[in-house]
Amino acid sequence: MAGTKAETDPIARMYADAFRLDEGFTMYLTQPLHRSAQQRPDQVATVFSGREFTFAETYRLVARLAGGLRSLGVQRDDRVAILSLNSDRYLQSLLAIAWADAVVVPVNVRWSVKEIGYSLVDAGVKVLLVDDRFAGMVPELSAQCPQLGIVVHCGEGPTPAGAVDFAALAESEPIPDAHRSGEALAGIFYTGGTTGAPKGVMLSHRNLFVSALGSAAMGLGTVEGRMLHVAPMFHLAGLSFVIVNLLLGGEHVIIPAFEPVATLAAVSEHGITDVLLVPTMVQMVVDHPRVGEFDLSSLRNVTYGASPISEALLGRTRAAFPSVALAQAYGMTELSPVATLLLDSDHDHPVRRRSAGRAAPHVLVRIVDPDGVEVPRGEFGEIVAAGDNVMLGYWGKPAETAAAIRGGWMHTGDGGHMDDDGYVYVRDRLKDMIISGGENVYSIEVENAVASHPAVAQCAVIGVADERWGERVHAVVVLAPGAALTLDELQEHARREIAGYKVPRSLEIVSALPMSGAGKILKRELRHAHV
Repeated sequence: MAGTKAETDPIARMYADAFRLDEGFTMYLTQPLHRSAQQRPDQVATVFSGREFTFAETYRLVARLAGGLRSLGVQRDDRVAILSLNSDRYLQSLLAIAWADAVVVPVNVRWSVKEIGYSLVDAGVKVLLVDDRFAGMVPELSAQCPQLGIVVHCGEGPTPAGAVDFAALAESEPIPDAHRSGEALAGIFYTGGTTGAPKGVMLSHRNLFVSALGSAAMGLGTVEGRMLHVAPMFHLAGLSFVIVNLLLGGEHVIIPAFEPVATLAAVSEHGITDVLLVPTMVQMVVDHPRVGEFDLSSLRNVTYGASPISEALLGRTRAAFPSVALAQAYGMTELSPVATLLLDSDHDHPVRRRSAGRAAPHVLVRIVDPDGVEVPRGEFGEIVAAGDNVMLGYWGKPAETAAAIRGGWMHTGDGGHMDDDGYVYVRDRLKDMIISGGENVYSIEVENAVASHPAVAQCAVIGVADERWGERVHAVVVLAPGAALTLDELQEHARREIAGYKVPRSLEIVSALPMSGAGKILKRELRHAHV
């Protein structure tokens, strides 16, 4: 007698066995895929470059891709890296790596070959997935990384000689999900890379899901909505919103990288409900001359993070998207990444909108002095956080881990204060604080004043050496199209906004500011130019 479908079909057997779990399992990266494949198998899961996969199709593909990784020799706890622009294959690979009981190492696509090679060697990566954009780096990376044995080509073009074809790998015999969960290492996320050796932040499945659940609980995402992924997936800000949308059962619309018109077109074409941007992206979208050509009525939530938003840009954003709910997420990779949230209603408060919001539901936040003692409300100190979202530690760096996590509290290196209602005001990175003439000057405050000048499109404020003042406040500005600005004009404007000792004493006009892959302004590069 012929067996039942569950007995003869390996995918059907996995559906039947998916929830036969041992006690103690918690949420994990592939868990939402099981849920969505069970509840809405025919709903579209991913859209990329005209290609669509349903949740059932994604489930099957991930199981087979994980089987392919296992056939290449990937075992439990092995590290598998992804060097790629955003794509549906990035998301599928992320899930398959966890399914195969391995650890993902997302690679910063803005790094040099030398920096990338360092991270691959440091993490002991044996398998690298690479797309068309970065396939040309493989020979040099292979020379730098003797432990790197296998390269999988996950691009759309011809598979390079010696590489494994992604599509062929995804036809492998499927394997059951390892259900890697809890404190098991999910990924190693490298930070830094331009000063000193990059540090690999170790995040567990629990870390990632605690942060995502806290964000989803506060409305950062839409249940079964359509989320546009334009922020780089290698960065935890972008990846965390992938996880939020997985939890909410939403559709993932993906474009390779941020570009203003492509972003606007995707929102209009696909009825996007949610998007994560960094302030520089917000500025480029809001100020784009074609913004009025697109139907953006589907958009419900815009979350921004990675750096503060100026009040001037906030005003322009409200004007451009009057019906969209805004939220700011503050945190860092070591916090998986969310610590505080500034919700939409807070943006209309004249004081609170300058803050980074209040502690998210999953985390405790305090302001402490150099001895780790909490300071009174309103007083300046270091922002620290504790919770199940705090990283496991830095890969292979126990001393750095001990310095960062003290008594269970992650020391962020950011300085600020907290008001009586728990709102956190991030004044600056502690190392970015400018001491001019014996006075502490917080660059964010000056940047808000400079950015409010109509001639300023973007700006950064740094301290540069000065014989008289020790450090002087120096503004680096990108002008709005067709605009001009002198130091005298900027100083006159700034004096109406901030105290005289905070007003920039020098001005530099540039065509563009140096940016990290996450959209943060690289002030260390600006400072280096003035050493």
